[in-house]
Amino acid sequence: MPSEKILESKKQVVKELSESIKSAKTIVFADYRGLTVEQDTELRSALRKAGVEYKVVKNTLTKLAAKENGLDDLEPHFNGSTSMAFSSEDVVAPAKVMVEYAKKFEQLELKVGVVEGKVFDVKGIEAIASLPSKEELLAKALGSLKSPINGLVNVLNGNIRGLVIALNAIAEKQAANA
Repeated sequence: MPSEKILESKKQVVKELSESIKSAKTIVFADYRGLTVEQDTELRSALRKAGVEYKVVKNTLTKLAAKENGLDDLEPHFNGSTSMAFSSEDVVAPAKVMVEYAKKFEQLELKVGVVEGKVFDVKGIEAIASLPSKEELLAKALGSLKSPINGLVNVLNGNIRGLVIALNAIAEKQAANA
């Protein structure tokens, strides 16, 4: 039987995992077995740049944390080596990076994902990864808001331009008559 100290340490890990799962908008679980150190370092670096946390987790402890969050459907996927990429900020980033690197490195095998409390299979994770990022969506929204304003400015400038031309023509005509 494990010592009291080890049990407390495992309870603390389960608590931390449970909090991570609860606060995460998106989680992607993968089997990382077979990745070289260089590949793993490259993956971790890309995840960090995207603002995604990455952990290698023990299956038994992750099962307990998932159960605490009502994600019993995940249990069959916790076998072999398991890693967890998650973000509490961006919904798309963990899926986008993990899918990209799963294509790049054959050894990285996606298992299952959770997006805002709903469990998704690999195809679901790939679909989420194909969504535009938050920044891209904001840029498109701002572009579509900017377009009508530019049109309005051009129309108003056109009227003012026409008025200036008409006034200039009247001034030239009066100057010619005088």
